Amino acid sequence: MNGLSRRSMAALIAGLVVSLAGLVLMLASPFAGSVVSENLWLVEPLAVAGAAGIAAGLATAVAVLTLGQRSRAAAESTKMRQQWSQLTQHYFDVFGHDMGRPIRRILGKEREVRARLAEAQKKVEPAIQELLDEIEQQAPSFRLMVSNIQVLVQLEDQAARAQVAPVAPSQIVRNVVDRYVGIGRDRGVNISWWSEPAEFGLEYSDAAALDHIVTNLVDNAIRFATSQVEVRLTRNPSHFFVRVWDDGRGIPEHYLAHIFDRGWTPEVAGRQERTSSGLGLYIARTLALRSRGELTVESVATAGPGHHTAFTLTLPRANPGDGIGNR
Repeated sequence: MNGLSRRSMAALIAGLVVSLAGLVLMLASPFAGSVVSENLWLVEPLAVAGAAGIAAGLATAVAVLTLGQRSRAAAESTKMRQQWSQLTQHYFDVFGHDMGRPIRRILGKEREVRARLAEAQKKVEPAIQELLDEIEQQAPSFRLMVSNIQVLVQLEDQAARAQVAPVAPSQIVRNVVDRYVGIGRDRGVNISWWSEPAEFGLEYSDAAALDHIVTNLVDNAIRFATSQVEVRLTRNPSHFFVRVWDDGRGIPEHYLAHIFDRGWTPEVAGRQERTSSGLGLYIARTLALRSRGELTVESVATAGPGHHTAFTLTLPRANPGDGIGNR
């Protein structure tokens, strides 16, 4: 009986009462029939009614107990999944923190080497310069990979909701762009950003989700751009937008329907060696949807001028009075 709701308990009791009444009616049918008629013509109808009452009551009781058991099992399963997600998330938080320290030290040493070489005014061998560039380029990608894994674990928890609070979108976008300026420079790609209005102010949104989405979009744009990446922050009365544009070769139209699929990359279609996990855009769009927004793409893939790709993140301009907080 443990774990049954009040309604389920009432239905169970009602079913047992109906069964008991049916049993009494069936047992009393010979006596009731003899009182009314010497031929006992009421015995059979009363007995049938009593049996039907027993069957209906027992069926109700069994149904209530079965549903209650399934409900408890589902609740326990959900609780176990949440506990597992929280435990896994904790391990990845520790892992990300522990991996972050050596990555920061490696980057610090790499920049120190660059500074000393510049001070010495010595000509750097191309192989050494290439090695330093590779270290600086791969460090943010590695950090993003660890972060993507952490977010994937969070997304497995169906009970998790966006943590809405006042955030500064312009500051978040600027921080992401600043992290990729050096990488873009080493790859011959210029990255710029602007917002309209210039003083964008605060919006109610999930800061961690916004940062993660924009990071994935900028990382993706830097990898495929030919020479230019532009990030634009705008808004209207109901939504604000982050548009990440690059002048890369573009995405063929028949690929556009699949680029947000989990684990899908163009190499998968051709059974080639994958150059990425195919998780970044899937995670970005899932986070956008969880924040009651959307992530869309438009691209032009041509052999001549005009090829480009643009991702647009749309998020609601929520406030505490909208009832959107913590959803």
